[in-house]
Amino acid sequence: MRGNESAEDYLETILILSKRLPVVRSIDIAVELNYSKPSVSVAMKNLREKGYIEVNPSGFITLTESGCAIASSIYERHTVLSNWLISLGVPEETAVTDACKMEHQMSAVSFHAMKQFIEQHQ
Repeated sequence: MRGNESAEDYLETILILSKRLPVVRSIDIAVELNYSKPSVSVAMKNLREKGYIEVNPSGFITLTESGCAIASSIYERHTVLSNWLISLGVPEETAVTDACKMEHQMSAVSFHAMKQFIEQHQ
C-alpha cells in the first residue's frame, strides 16, 4: 500500500476513532479529518472494494485484518516519530504535522533502525 497516503490516513483515522468511539461512521471520519462527506464516502467505497474495511447495514465502519495491519503500522510510525521530534524540542503541533509527512515516506528499514536507536537511547 506504500505510496497511497490518503488511504493510509483514512485507515489510521478509523483506527484512532475506533479507540475513542463506540462505533465509527463516515461522518465521524469527515469531522476528524475536516473532509467533505462525499469525499469520505468515495474513499470508504474504495477501501471497502480493496478489502480494508467492512461497512455494516447501519453504516458502522470496521477495519478488516489487512486494514488493521496497515492502520496499526502507520499509527505506530506516527506515534514514534512525533514523540521523538517532541523529545528533540520540536513544538508538539509541528512535530505531529511533520510526523504525518514522514510516516508515509520512510522505508520500513529506516523506520526500524530509527525505532531501535530511540529504544536503545531512552
